[in-house]
Parts: sequence; C-alpha cells; structure tokens
Amino acid sequence: MADMIFSEEQFTSTSDILKAIAHPTRLKILCFLIEGERSVGEIEREFGSTISNISQHLTVLRRMDIIKRRKDANFMFYSVKDDKILTLLGTMKKLFCSVK
Repeated sequence: MADMIFSEEQFTSTSDILKAIAHPTRLKILCFLIEGERSVGEIEREFGSTISNISQHLTVLRRMDIIKRRKDANFMFYSVKDDKILTLLGTMKKLFCSVK
C-alpha cells in the first residue's frame, strides 16, 4: 500500500472503537454523556431501560476505554474519557441529527 496514513494497529483500534459505538443503545448513552457526567440512575431514567441492561453497555464502553467512571458513596458516575470521542460524537450529531 502506498503511503498508508494509519498503522495496522491504528486501523484495528479505530475499528474496535467504532464497533463499540455502533450499537444503538451505546450510541444513545454516549450522546447523553456529551453534556457531561451522569449517574447510572440518570442514564436508566433517560432511556427507560433496566440498570442491568445499561450496566452491560457501560461495561463495553469502559472496557474499550471510551468512558470513565467515578464512584461517590453508593453512586457510580460516567463520563466520556477522551476528547477525540467527544469530537467524533459532536461531528456525528451535527451531520446526522440536525433538525431539517
């Protein structure tokens, strides 16, 4: 290949991140987290899903290093970890979610 912009590792890493984001529920969670840190309860109420279901999706995003969590007493709070992900989500929102 002539002048590859990405290394194979970067292709793999980027592909894995995009796969994690591509699930509708995880994408909704990330769009909700664009505004800032949220508790699991807030996320659950926003999407009307069970804590178990939300926790499974949050675990996937955390394992992919897309989000981070913070514990405060008995509450878990989540936020987007990387500014690159925020930029990606903001761009996707602008391109695909704007009011027509």
